[in-house]
Parts: sequence; C-alpha cells; structure tokens
Amino acid sequence: MTGVGFGAFVRRAHDAGHLVVQPRMGMSSPELMRAGLLATRDAAATTVGTITLDSYTRVGDLESAKLAVLEGVALNGYPIVSHERTTTLQVLDGVHGPRFPVQVRHGSAAPQDIFRALTAVGLDASEGGPVSYCLPYGRVPLRDSVAHWAVSCELLAALRGSGAEPHLETFGGCVLGQLCPPGLLVAVSVLEAMFFRRHGIRSISLSYAQQTDPRQDTEAVAALRALCARFLPDTEWHVVVYAYMGLFPETEEGAYRLLGKAAELAVASGSERLIVKTVAESRRIPTVAENVAALEYAATVAARTARAPLDGTGTQTYAEASALVEAVLSLDDDLGAALLTAFAEGCLDVPYCLHPDNAGFSRSYIDAAGRLCWSDIGKMPLNGIAEVRPAQAITSADLLGSLSYVRRSYDRHDPGERTAREPAHP
Repeated sequence: MTGVGFGAFVRRAHDAGHLVVQPRMGMSSPELMRAGLLATRDAAATTVGTITLDSYTRVGDLESAKLAVLEGVALNGYPIVSHERTTTLQVLDGVHGPRFPVQVRHGSAAPQDIFRALTAVGLDASEGGPVSYCLPYGRVPLRDSVAHWAVSCELLAALRGSGAEPHLETFGGCVLGQLCPPGLLVAVSVLEAMFFRRHGIRSISLSYAQQTDPRQDTEAVAALRALCARFLPDTEWHVVVYAYMGLFPETEEGAYRLLGKAAELAVASGSERLIVKTVAESRRIPTVAENVAALEYAATVAARTARAPLDGTGTQTYAEASALVEAVLSLDDDLGAALLTAFAEGCLDVPYCLHPDNAGFSRSYIDAAGRLCWSDIGKMPLNGIAEVRPAQAITSADLLGSLSYVRRSYDRHDPGERTAREPAHP
C-alpha cells in the first residue's frame, strides 16, 4: 500500500493513538465551503474534511443544480458537478493535502458524474454503495444502482495509475439503521466492501451506525472487524462509526451524552474514525462552529477512553452477519449479480424499507433492555441462527415510539452521569 491518501492518513493517526473525527458538512457557497474546511482542519482534534453534496446533484438533477449556481440560490450542499473546476480548486487550494485529506459525501445511486468531478480537482475519497445508496433513498432500481456503482468504482480505481490510492467508504452499516438489527447492517457493509474490492478499490472503510444498545453496538463492531479480516485480507481497511443516525436528542446535554457514547464505542472497539453529529441536529442544519464543537468534544471523550476490543466471532451478531454474507456469496460468482438475487429472493431483507426491490417481510423491534431484535426474519437464511422473538403487531404509534427511543432515553437527565463539558464535582 502507498503511504499517501485518505486510508493511509487514518491508519497513521490510529497507530499514533488518535481517533479521526469528521463532520458532515456541505455548503453551496464556495467561500463558506472553504471556510468550513479550514475550521475543520484547525479544530483541536485529528480531523479529515468533508464536502457533502446537495440534493439535486445526489439525484442527478444537474440542470437544477447548475441553475441554482448561476442564480446564486443556496442549496443544502456543495454542487461539485455544477461549479466550475477552477472554483472547486480554489476551495481546496492550500487546504486539501496529505495532512488533511477531504472526502466527498453524496448519497447517489448513480455517482459517475460526481466521481468524475471530484477526481478532476485532485480528490480521491468518497463513500456510498450499490445497496446503501439505493434502497433507502428513492426508487432507482437496484439493478441500475449496481451497474452504476461498478462503473463508478472503476473510474475511481483508475486514479491508481497516477500514483494515488483512492478510497471508498461503504454506507452499508447505516442503511435504514435506526431499526435494523446489527447482523444485517454488518453483512451489508462487508458485502459492499467486497463489491468495491472486486471492482478495483484497495483502500476501503466500513461503516457502522450507533444503535439503541451500547453492548450490542460493541458486539457489532467486533463482528464487523472479524469479518473484514476474513473477507478482505489483501485490502487496506478501517472501520468508521457514525453517531446515531436517527432522531437526535433535543437537549444539549442529551446530544452530548449520545455523541460521547459514540466516541467511546469507536475507541473501545478499536475503530479508527468517527462521523459526529451536533447539538443542532434535532432542529436544523448545524453551523460550522457547532460542527467544530462536536469534533472537539468527541476528541476529548476519545482521549480519555481506553481501547477494549472484543473477540468478534463468538456473538449473535457475528453468527447472523457471517451466515448472510456466506449465503449471498454462494448465489453467484459475480457479487453484483449475487446482490440482485439476494434481494429478489429475500435472502437480504431490510425491515421497514419500502423500496420495490426489497422483499419487505422482515420486521424488528426494540426489547425492554434496548436491544434491536428480530420479530420476523422473512426468507433470510437465519433459521436456527437468529434469536427471533415474535412481538405483538406493531402499529404506526409503536413504530414512531421506536424511532424516538434513543432521543427520549438521552434527553432524560441522569444526575449520576456527566458529559466532558460538565465540571466534575469535588
């Protein structure tokens, strides 16, 4: 492996004992985007930069994105395809480099134009995946997404010819993650990483989103790491933990407690990178200052947390994830074709996902202890493996209550627990 690039930067930081922290940040104004990158770089933490793209670009509506740029209309992200190349080069000038890599985040099932635009300005890191950026986000057929992502991986992999080591992060560990038992999240993350590798990407990160139970999360990350070692032996890889992806606490104290737990999970599990969320998540898009505060808080918690990784192979989550990965791999030597068959036959089935290519038979719930459990595994090959606990019929009110479970839990103040922002009492 080369010593440069996004993956190598994260590896060096981890070897030096630092958790890399990263915001989700994207502004349509080049001046504001540059200011956000500079503030991230200069935060009191080990950071990498983010350019998050706008919704028009994500869905391929480049005409609307270009019109917004021409008319000076603010968007909810940076339209990298529609800005002039020279404009984006000015955003990155003196900011992006070996000491501060920048990743482009987007959410697209067809990212070819995005990958062409980011490589044209010297960037070489992005994220997503054929499943995770298709099923939750729209109605693009899964077959189309798989084909688009195969081409896109090869576009990015071609950068190796110029001496770069391009990096892709799978979003699979976050796909509809709020109510998805972690065995399936881990399996999709591993399968997408293998898809990237088979299409030429050799530097990969695998995601896992913080869920409802810290112990279950620890088991899930351990399972993910064990499966990476097993299925990605010739790949430079690391694990990125996401602070909770669902409804965030409404109180500042609750938000910091939840972010702190995410930082503790990342460090204790041996993960190398953390995507933060801020105190403003429940209300609006956060400011640059709020992002920096979240980065610095997460770094503070990380610095006082010890690594304590579990053996990843002896847990329920590992058993489920391993069974799902093996089942998909047995369907076809072409992993893209195998993924299509897996969803068509219900071998992979995301609970509560309404995409036409998702079988929609699986169901889950949060038990009294806060763990995510299966109430119905549908046709997934988990009979005798998964702990299926049939629950009463779930109503819309039950579903809404489950989606707000984490928010309610962390907004309840526990006098015995303080955040790093609170002074210790003598």
